[in-house]
Amino acid sequence: MRLFLAIRPPRAVLDHLEPALDGVRDRAGRALRWTDPEQRHLTLAFHPEVPAGAVDDVVADAGCIAAGHAPLDLHLAGAGEFSHRTLWVGVGGQVRELGALLAEPWLADDDGRDRRRAHLTVARVSGVAPRPRGRRRGESRPPAPATVLLAEAVRALAVYRGPEWTADELEVVASRLGEGRSGGPLHEVLATVPLRG
Repeated sequence: MRLFLAIRPPRAVLDHLEPALDGVRDRAGRALRWTDPEQRHLTLAFHPEVPAGAVDDVVADAGCIAAGHAPLDLHLAGAGEFSHRTLWVGVGGQVRELGALLAEPWLADDDGRDRRRAHLTVARVSGVAPRPRGRRRGESRPPAPATVLLAEAVRALAVYRGPEWTADELEVVASRLGEGRSGGPLHEVLATVPLRG
């Protein structure tokens, strides 16, 4: 089972983001596949393969970590992309304290990817995204249109700053790839653990 630890922004915070995404959505057309707003969350860390019998242990470990950290005042801010495939919105506010949470050993990432940056995934490159045009001998390869669209989206969202909220719990979430809307992941919250530090 694929699990991850997340912070879910309140509905009002996610609603505030939508107008900022609208312009990006219009420009990208079908090249980007947008995540379901109901499934959006700040991803903190992944546990890629957890046997079903070990879920209670993961939840208990998450509870112990959360108990050592106080609630966080956060806001959504800025944007970036992972691997020219995923568009995300970042987080601001008590980022030093959030960084201390991300530094916990349970949250360490050993697969070499930069997943220790809290992020809210908003879109992924679609299977129907335009492909790069062919090139003539001696020409350099042009960037893929989806790569250009992602870069434009990151620039457009770089100035975004959402309203502040207090995150007072973490979610332990199961992710089932390919079972969600439009073939994306389906997320199921297995447990919530309070930040009490």
